Amino acid sequence: MITPMRWYRRMGARERHEEHRAATPLELFFDLCFVVAVAQAGTSLHHALAENHFGLALVRYLMVFFAIWWAWMNFTWFASAYDTDDGPYRVTTFVQIAGALVLAAGIPRAFDDGDFLVVVIGYVIMRIAIVSQWLRAARSDPPRRTTAIRYAAGVAIMQALWVAFLFAPSSWALPLFVLFVGLELLVPVLAERTEPTTWHPHHIAERYGLFTLIVLGESVLAATLAFQGAIDAGGHSGTLIGLAVAGLVIVFSMWWIYFDKESHELLSSAKAAFRWGYGHYLIFGSTAAVGAGLAVAVDYDTGKAHLSGTAAGFAVAIPVAVYLLTVWLLQICPHRDAGLKWVFPVAAGLALLTPFTGAPIHLTAGILAVVVAVMVLTGRDGSAGRRAASSPAAGIAERA
Repeated sequence: MITPMRWYRRMGARERHEEHRAATPLELFFDLCFVVAVAQAGTSLHHALAENHFGLALVRYLMVFFAIWWAWMNFTWFASAYDTDDGPYRVTTFVQIAGALVLAAGIPRAFDDGDFLVVVIGYVIMRIAIVSQWLRAARSDPPRRTTAIRYAAGVAIMQALWVAFLFAPSSWALPLFVLFVGLELLVPVLAERTEPTTWHPHHIAERYGLFTLIVLGESVLAATLAFQGAIDAGGHSGTLIGLAVAGLVIVFSMWWIYFDKESHELLSSAKAAFRWGYGHYLIFGSTAAVGAGLAVAVDYDTGKAHLSGTAAGFAVAIPVAVYLLTVWLLQICPHRDAGLKWVFPVAAGLALLTPFTGAPIHLTAGILAVVVAVMVLTGRDGSAGRRAASSPAAGIAERA
């Protein structure tokens, strides 16, 4: 139930095991606005890959996607512990959303020209807003004041470094980016060492699941637009229909694989939570990249792409393999499911071989379908559907 908003509330820490802790309408709105940046990153990746700029496309995609993911993740974990849903909190969240839209506007320039000015401006807007939230938490939550101040200081220092990044020589860009990413990842680790924040395991699992759904939806949209454009231009409808079916099987299988097992029980400690949360950079990034890869496959089949069939196949095979391995490490291995011990690595390896065949997308779809079938057959309760019914998506449907 949505409670009436008060303009100002004390920002106290929420209970770690609070009952019925669910994603709020503001969090859902935040995610939907953030997906604009994800869409821009996926579209830019599609165009760069279609022009056969694989190395440059991969590096710049990883760079801009880190900014998107890291800002989203910081908000998500902060909100899990300190969401007051009052006036100042909502306004500050709107500022973060505005920053995400600025960042999204700068992604094409970052891809095409290596100009990260607008991306950094949007990123700094988002991060300054979260600094103000941490300072507010420090004032209102004495037991975790040191933690909140460490967060605020760490984020502020990193923003100064990212601004300096704009003035560094181009030859330093990649080494500095890698260094700064490492420092960004250290901020939460160091801040949480004294008195951890009271993030909610069920809430975090739901938030990550919802964002996974949104990114999967963006992949479907990217591929659909590519198919529409090809059909409107008089493409070969039979070939495109087969490709569309294979693309849907890939995306549907990715959904099933992610939501087959519960996630909240994996967040049993700070170390496990960091590993699980950080690992989702690869899950989110590879999911969005699959949509871009399917669009590249459409371009190749209609003669619009300037790359080989093998390269077009790798545009889907690589993100699918990354997705399989990451979900295996984060979601499957911790459950110690012996029946799936080798299925995911083998499937990832086979996916990477499909570009050397004549039908890489169709074979990748078949491999993922087999993985899903094995998961169903080896499930403890014999029904992936019942486990999926308790997933975050099902929770949203139930509340609706």
